[in-house]
Amino acid sequence: MAWIVLVLSGLLETAWAIALDRSAGFTRPVPSVVFVITLVLSMIGLGYALREIPVGTGYVVWVGIGAVGTALIGMVALGESANLLRLLSLLLVIAGVVGLKVFH
Repeated sequence: MAWIVLVLSGLLETAWAIALDRSAGFTRPVPSVVFVITLVLSMIGLGYALREIPVGTGYVVWVGIGAVGTALIGMVALGESANLLRLLSLLLVIAGVVGLKVFH
């Protein structure tokens, strides 16, 4: 169960990062509220998962999911560059996250 919560918390990290960007420095109320809610839920989930998963592994997996998710949304929906080297770099992050899970 801890791993499922950790993955969901990583996805919520992606949500709060995108909401933070869309909040325009907290000048837009809806994205600002989404940011706060998803940030709190993400942290609660991370805290729950860390009761069973070592902090080094859990934190890196959480950050990796959030970073890759945020980068992919940036590329797919927000017009950020999706060149080959960026995509390969994301694959390296994914490989690291999977490796930490497998060798946990």
